[in-house]
Amino acid sequence: MTKNFATLGAGTEKIFRKKFGALLVNPRVGYSGGTKDDPTYQEVCSKTTNHAEVLQFEFDDSTLPYEAILDFFFRMHDPTTLNRQGGDIGTQYRSAIFFHDASQKEFAESFIARIQPAFGISKITTTLEPFRKFWDGEEYHQDYLTKNPDGYECPLHFERSWEKIATQFGGSKI
Repeated sequence: MTKNFATLGAGTEKIFRKKFGALLVNPRVGYSGGTKDDPTYQEVCSKTTNHAEVLQFEFDDSTLPYEAILDFFFRMHDPTTLNRQGGDIGTQYRSAIFFHDASQKEFAESFIARIQPAFGISKITTTLEPFRKFWDGEEYHQDYLTKNPDGYECPLHFERSWEKIATQFGGSKI
């Protein structure tokens, strides 16, 4: 298997595990994109580190293409709300793609341009940021909603079709 990594911010762990299961190799939640080394959850929530809460995993492009990852990512959350996922507000909740190389960046830019019409006049605010470092989240955050079935799950995280997105946002079908 060729090692490819995806690092995504938007509170995606449970829904990605449900959708892709074993195709996600070593999925881990943690923090990326900030200024503090080895931050804690409390530090990230203090809004002083600029880290995003992320899901990082390895994948094999022959069984799980990067396009399928991005397609699902943009259909399972609202990428038009800046620094927000449902009721969670702050830069740690930003919709973000941390690209691992130039090809991931170029592909993500092209993908966003292709899907923007589905969101109508609502601009996609997902940030594209160079991956620098992943800081593993605390163990109690790993697979959190499986360990805590009554825990908070963003009600806006669910899989939508592109047709439903176009209807919801007054955009065009892609």
